[in-house]
Amino acid sequence: MTARMTVGYALAVTVAVAVALAAGRWLLQREMIDGLNLLHEAEFNEVVRDLKLDVARPADEDLARQMRAHSEADEHLFFFQVHDAAGRLLFRSANLGGTVLPDLSAFERRWTMALPPHGRVHASEFRAGDLHIQIGSRLEPTERLLRQYTQISLGLTVIVAAGSLGLGYGLSRVILRPLRDIRHAADRIGADNLGERIPPPPGRDEVAELVRLLNATFDRLEAAFQQVRQFSADASHELRTPLTLIRLNAERLRTRLPAEGEAAAIVDTLLEEIARMNRLIENLLFLAKAESGVLPVSRLEQDTTALIREVAEDAAVLAEDRGQRLVVERNDAGSWRFDRHLIRQLLLNLVSNAVAVMKAGGTLTLRSTRAEAGWRIEVLDEGPGLPADQLERIFERFVHLPHPDGAPSGGHGLGLAICRGIVRLHGGEIRAWNRPDRSGLCLVVELPGGGATADGRRGGEEERLRSAVTPGPNVSASR
Repeated sequence: MTARMTVGYALAVTVAVAVALAAGRWLLQREMIDGLNLLHEAEFNEVVRDLKLDVARPADEDLARQMRAHSEADEHLFFFQVHDAAGRLLFRSANLGGTVLPDLSAFERRWTMALPPHGRVHASEFRAGDLHIQIGSRLEPTERLLRQYTQISLGLTVIVAAGSLGLGYGLSRVILRPLRDIRHAADRIGADNLGERIPPPPGRDEVAELVRLLNATFDRLEAAFQQVRQFSADASHELRTPLTLIRLNAERLRTRLPAEGEAAAIVDTLLEEIARMNRLIENLLFLAKAESGVLPVSRLEQDTTALIREVAEDAAVLAEDRGQRLVVERNDAGSWRFDRHLIRQLLLNLVSNAVAVMKAGGTLTLRSTRAEAGWRIEVLDEGPGLPADQLERIFERFVHLPHPDGAPSGGHGLGLAICRGIVRLHGGEIRAWNRPDRSGLCLVVELPGGGATADGRRGGEEERLRSAVTPGPNVSASR
């Protein structure tokens, strides 16, 4: 906005000055022509006064002699030419040389035209009896003055344009200062300090009205966040407590029933569903807190290599339980600021989903690479993959990944939605695409920040590993 206001102000001032100078040139030219007309009229009166003959019936010799005497005194200023009503030329001043002024008395009394070799000439024609007296002046001095005026005007326009840019920048900074203050104040308002407001400026101008509108919006946002927090607290108490009581009573009932029998099977199913409901409530509460920005995140500088090794040990157990294999293809050394508990939950969710969609004998690949752009984690499975239009939907709530044998999924469809919430809490992005080398999905987590890896491995190896999961020309990869 500062740039637009500066350029707009400079353009407005420059155009206004240019138009004013152009109008001034036109007025100056007009005034100079009017001045020549007055000079011609005064010179004509002087000619008539000096002629000592009867202008109604002049003698050619006397007229030529008297006009020659008069023109010799003023020929540095004027051209003189006299003809009669029949168009017969009676006199031409010596400074005209071989040039004859055209007889335009039937059209105009005054005219301007190019008259070689004298250049542009402005002439006036007057009548005195039967005589037509023409008086002309060169326009070269006038045009020279107008050229000088134009050059000065162009210089002034350039100076005004440069000056107005500086002045416009200063004015825009002053005018937009309240908006910058509003922006800085709005940037400070977050989930942890929703009670802060923008100080209203004095007066009742447009900026003050905007501040009041923004503060009212922040009031509504604060109320909405408080409702989310209240919902989280109420859900934690009002839903968990009844479920806990139901679970305890079901467990007591189960101890009083025989190990086998229909009643025992029903109670076991009830306990499983209670556990499932508890997990669902926990996941929904987590998502509500993450998406509203009220989930506490403890970001500390930690070793990424150690975390990947720790997660890999648990992931290997999950894979072996299903007859699969885990391979840590790359684990760059380095550190990054993250919440260890949340990132561990993110990785285990990704591994659990990948293991669930693979058949026995499949290989799960895990990569952790560090670069100046940040931290990149890749989880590659050998499952059935997904249609291109489903690659983004898998991060939505209650969306289930297809099972390779067609069996229904046992989850709630919240795992990848929780993963996206954790990644966004850390300022990153998560995306998925179908592997181009074989059947399966590649889930990529990109977290910003950080620096070079501790071992400094880059170049060809990193490029080779990235290209292994880069979508081909016929594979859709959407964020």
